[in-house]
Amino acid sequence: MRTSQRLGQRETAESACLTLRRNYCHHAHRHGVWQLQPSPVTVASVPGAPLPARKTGVVTHAISPPAAPSASNSEAVSGVRGAHWQVHKFGGTCMASADRIRAAAELMIASVGPDTSTCVVVSAMGNHPTSPIKVTDLILNMINKASRQDAAFLVDLAALQEKHVVTAKQLLGQSKELTQFVASLMDDITNLKAMLQAMSIAGMSTDAFSDFVVGHGELWSGRLFALCCRQLGANVAFMDTRDVLVVTPTTDGGSVDLEEQLSNRRMDDWFNANGPCKLVVATGFIARSPAGTATTLKRNGSDFSATIMGALLRSRHITIWTDVDGVYSADPRKVPEAVCLPSMTYHEAWELSYFGANVLHPRTTLPAMKYHIPITIRNFFNQAAAGTRISDVASDMEVYQGKATIKGFATIDNVTLINVEGTGMVGVPGIASRIFSTVRDAGINVIMISQASSEQSICFAVKGSDGEAAAKVLTDRFTDSIAAGRVSAIQVIPHCCVLAAVGQGMVARKGVAATMMGALAKANVNIKAIAQGSSEYNITVLIDQVDSERALRAVHSRFYLSDVPIGVGIVGPGLIGKTLIQQLREQRQLLKKEFGIDLRLLAVASSSKMMLRETGVDLDNWRQELDEKSVPCDLEKFGNFLSTHYIPNRVIVDCTASDAPASKYINWMEQGIHVVTPNKKLGSGPLEQYQSVRRMQREGYIHFFYEGTVGAGLPVMGTLKHLLETGDKIIKIEGILSGTLSYIFNTFGVGRSFSEVVQEAKERGYTEPDPRDDLNGTDVARKVCILARECGLFLEMDQIPVESLVPEPLREVASSVEYMSRLPSFDGDMDAKLREADSSGECLRYVGVVDVQRGRGSVELRRYPKAHPFAQLEGSDNIISFTTARYFKQPLIIRGPGAGADVTAAGVFSDLLRLAAYLGAPS
Repeated sequence: MRTSQRLGQRETAESACLTLRRNYCHHAHRHGVWQLQPSPVTVASVPGAPLPARKTGVVTHAISPPAAPSASNSEAVSGVRGAHWQVHKFGGTCMASADRIRAAAELMIASVGPDTSTCVVVSAMGNHPTSPIKVTDLILNMINKASRQDAAFLVDLAALQEKHVVTAKQLLGQSKELTQFVASLMDDITNLKAMLQAMSIAGMSTDAFSDFVVGHGELWSGRLFALCCRQLGANVAFMDTRDVLVVTPTTDGGSVDLEEQLSNRRMDDWFNANGPCKLVVATGFIARSPAGTATTLKRNGSDFSATIMGALLRSRHITIWTDVDGVYSADPRKVPEAVCLPSMTYHEAWELSYFGANVLHPRTTLPAMKYHIPITIRNFFNQAAAGTRISDVASDMEVYQGKATIKGFATIDNVTLINVEGTGMVGVPGIASRIFSTVRDAGINVIMISQASSEQSICFAVKGSDGEAAAKVLTDRFTDSIAAGRVSAIQVIPHCCVLAAVGQGMVARKGVAATMMGALAKANVNIKAIAQGSSEYNITVLIDQVDSERALRAVHSRFYLSDVPIGVGIVGPGLIGKTLIQQLREQRQLLKKEFGIDLRLLAVASSSKMMLRETGVDLDNWRQELDEKSVPCDLEKFGNFLSTHYIPNRVIVDCTASDAPASKYINWMEQGIHVVTPNKKLGSGPLEQYQSVRRMQREGYIHFFYEGTVGAGLPVMGTLKHLLETGDKIIKIEGILSGTLSYIFNTFGVGRSFSEVVQEAKERGYTEPDPRDDLNGTDVARKVCILARECGLFLEMDQIPVESLVPEPLREVASSVEYMSRLPSFDGDMDAKLREADSSGECLRYVGVVDVQRGRGSVELRRYPKAHPFAQLEGSDNIISFTTARYFKQPLIIRGPGAGADVTAAGVFSDLLRLAAYLGAPS
C-alpha cells in the first residue's frame, strides 16, 4: 500500500514537472520581449531520483551542436567579440532596491559609447533596510521547506512575489514595462508553486530541481534591469545565460568547468538571433549542462558568470561592483588601519581568497586570466574610490607606501592542529601518504601542513569541527604502530588560528620571514607551526586563536603601515603622570608623522578609580572623564583590559611610588604587556620578585624599562647598561642621587644653620611633606640597590648601610611639624661637621656608593675637595660618577637635573620611545 502511494505521488510529481516545463516554454514563446528561443522538449531522468527505473518528467532544453553559420550569419557575428566590450557585474546589494537598480542602469547606459559596448551581469536582489529579504537565500530556504513537506514554503513564495512586484512598481511605474514584468513574474510564480508542490508531495528534491528553481532570482533581477534600461531610452537586449553558457561539474562536485567551445557557438547563435547589441543585460549564476538541464555556477556564481562573459566576449576589462571599496590589506573589522589595495596579481588574489579574504574565488579568475583581462573590484556606493585592480602584474608592485613586500594578511579562525610523531617514522617511506590518505578518506580537508626535517613529526591543520574526527581515524589507522611504539602520539591541539602573509614581492626577498616572526614575537605571540611554499608567495603560521587579532595587527603594522601602534595605560595620574599625559598630547601627532609611532592612551588608574577606553582616552579632557566616568580601581582588571585589547603592543606606565602596582609587574608581563616605570619599589624590593621580572624580560620579548628610577630624566641606567653590554668592567659608582639633598648641601654653608636650609627646601617644594622621608636616606638607598643589582650585586635593602641625617631622638616624633620645630636644637652637630670640612678645604656631600670590587653599597655623608666635580653642583642637580676599567683615571660623569615632574616624565617618555624602537619604529 505504501509503495503504491509513493508511486502515485511520484507520478503526480512527474506530471506537475512536465506541465511546469511546457507552461514555461509557452510563456517564453508568448512573451517575445525576453527573446527566449523555444527548444525541442525532451525527457531526461532526474539525477538522484529514488526510483531510477522510472523515467521522471524533467523537461529540458536539448543542446545540439549548431550548424555551421552561413555566409550571412558569419557577417552578423563578425566583430562581435573584441576589446570594445566591457563587462560589469552588480552584486545583490547593488540590486537590492528600485533606487539602486535605477542608479546602476543609468551608470551602465552612460558607459556605452561609439566605440564601447557593455555587458551587464546581475545577481539576484539582496536585502535592503526596507525589504530585509535576500532572494537567493529565501529560494533555497523555500526548497528545503518543500522537500521537508513544510507548507510554509508558500509563505516564502508569497514574500518573493511581493518583493519583486513592489520593486517593479517603484522602478517602472504604471507602464507597459511593468505589465510585461508582472505578467511574466506571475507565470513564473505559478510554475514554481507547481514544482515546489511536486517536491513537497515527493518529500525530496534533486540538484536538477533545485538548480532550476534557485536561478529565478537572477532571471527576475535581469528582466527588471533590462526593462529599466529600455524605459530610460537605451537599446538593450536581455540574455538568459542558460541559452549561452554550458558547463560541466568538476570531479568533486563543488564547482563547474566551462565548455568554452560549445558556449562560444551558442554565443554566436544568440547574437545571430538578436543582432548587434551595444548594451546586453545577462543573468548571473545560471547556465546549462551539456544535457540541457538548468544548472548553476555554484559558489561565487555571479562573479564567475562575469569573468566567463568577459572571456567569451574577449572584453578589455571586467568590473565587479559590490559594497566595499576593494580588497584590503587585512580584514578591516580586525585591523581598522587596513588600507584598500590599488592593485594585485591573480596569484595574490588566489592566495588571499583561500584564507577567507573578500577577494574573487580562484576559479572565478581563471577565464579572465586566460585572456589577460584585468578585473577591478569597486564600491557601487562609493564610486569615487578607484577600487582594486587584479591583473597579471600589479601596477604598484615596486612601491606602495614603501611597503609592497607583503600585499595582504588573512586568517582562518578556529582550526585544530593534529600532530603525529614518533621515532619509528624516521626514514620510513609512505608515512605521509598513509596519514593524508586516511584523512582524505574521512572527508576532512587539510588547511596547512608542516614537517620537521628530522621526520619525527608531521603536523597539519584542519577545521576545528574536524579535529576529533581526524584524530580518531588516524588512531584507528595507526593502532599497530602506536602499540609497537613506532608512533608515540597523535596529539590534538584545538583553538588555533592560521595566519597568512601573501605577496608576490616576497619572492627572492631576504629577511621577510624573519621580520614576520620578529613582529609576532614582539607582540608576545607564540608560533606553533610554520609553512611556506617554494613559490614564496605565502608564509603561513599557526598560532593560538586568542592571539588572532593581536597577531594580525602586529604583522600588518610591521609590514604595511608606517605606524607602530602602542596602547598605553598609566597608573598614577599625579604630578609625574599628568605631566607625561601632557607630553603625550603635545608630541603624539609629530611622533606619528615623523617616526611612525602611534601612542594611544587607553587607560588611566589612580589609587581609587580608573577609566578604560577601547578607542582611546581623550587627551584634552581626561581629568574630567576620570572624575565623572570612571569605575573603582582594580589593577587586575586594568591589566586584563590591556592584555585583550586589539592593539598588538601594550605598555603600562607606573608613575606611582607604591608597592601595589609593582607587585603586578610579573602578572602584566606574563600577559604580554610591557612595563615602563620611574617607581623604585620593584628594583629595590624583594630580590626574588626583582629577579622574576628580569628573568621574564630576558626570556621573552617583553620589555621592562626603568630609566626614571635613578636620576629622573638623566641617562644613568642607559649609560650603565651600555658600559656593561660593551664589556666594560664597573669598579665603582658614586653619586649625589637626591635632588633634595643636593639642594640642601649646595645651600648649606658657613653662616646658615642646617635647620634653616631644610625649612627653605621644604618651602620651595624640594622635600616630601615630611622632610624626614628625604633626610633618612631611604630614597638614596633604593637607588644604590638598583645600581648595585644592575652591576650584578644582588643586594637586599637591609644589606645597604645608610647614614641617616635625622637625629635619633627625632625619628619617632609624631608629625613633621614637631620634627621641624625641634630640629634647630640639633644644628650644632651638623655645623661642627661643616666647619671641620671647610677648614680642610672640603665640602659635605650626601652620596650613594656602589663598590663593585668589595661587593657592597652604602649611603653616607662624605667630604670632598672643593675642586671635586661633586663640589661644583648648583641647585638640585644630580651627579653620578662611573669608575670603570676604561674610565679609570678619569671617571665618566653624568650631571644634570635629577628631580622634578618635567624631567622625570621626560625620562619615562624616553623609555616609551625606546620601546617603540624595539617594536619596529625607525631610530
